[in-house]
Amino acid sequence: MTESIIKHTAKTVMVMVVFSLVGTLFLTKTYLVTKAPIEASEAFEKMKSFEQVLPANQYNNNLLKDFIEIPAGGELNNHAPTKAFVARLAGNATAVILEATARDGYSGDIKLLIAVHKDGSLGGVRVIKHKETPGLGDYIDIAHGDWIKLFDGESLTKTIDEKWKVKKDGGQFDFMAGATITPRAVVKATHGALNYVAKNRNTLFAEHSAINK
Repeated sequence: MTESIIKHTAKTVMVMVVFSLVGTLFLTKTYLVTKAPIEASEAFEKMKSFEQVLPANQYNNNLLKDFIEIPAGGELNNHAPTKAFVARLAGNATAVILEATARDGYSGDIKLLIAVHKDGSLGGVRVIKHKETPGLGDYIDIAHGDWIKLFDGESLTKTIDEKWKVKKDGGQFDFMAGATITPRAVVKATHGALNYVAKNRNTLFAEHSAINK
C-alpha cells in the first residue's frame, strides 16, 4: 500500500469520524431541546384523560408523581407493567386511576382507563384504545355514545358478581343489538379491575404507599 493511499484512507476515516461526532451532537441537542415540550404535552394529555374518570376537585396532589407500579397480567390483564395513580386530598388516598385490558373484544384488545374510589365505587370508565367496528361496536367509546357511563357509581356491593354481565347473558348491563361481544368484554374487564382494587385495597390506599415522587 503506497503512502498516498494510506494518507487518503486516513483522511477518509477522519472525515467519517468527524461527521459521526457532529451527527451525534446534533441528535443529542435535538433530543434535549424537544424532550421537555414532549413530556409536557404527554402529561397534559394524560391529565385530560384522568379528568374524564375523576374530577380534579377530588384530589390536590400531583397524580403523575404519585403512583404504584403494577406488574403485567393478573385481573387487569395488561400486557406490560402499568401504574396505579393515587388521588389524595390533604394527604389521604381517595381514589386510584388505573388501566385494564379487555383481551376478548371483537377486533382485539380494548384498553380501559378506570377510576375507583376508596369506598369501592367507580368514578368512571373510559375506553382509551380499541379496534372495534365503526358504527357498531365503537359505541363503547364516549365519543360515540354514553353507554360507558353505565359504570358510573357501580361497585361490587351495588351489583353482585353474577350480574356483572350484559343482559343477554343474564346480567344487568345494556348492549346494542348485533354487538354483544364488545360490551361483554368491557363489562368483564371492568369487573376484573374492581376485584383487583378490592384485593389490593391495603396497598393501593395505604397512607404511606410505595410510590415514586
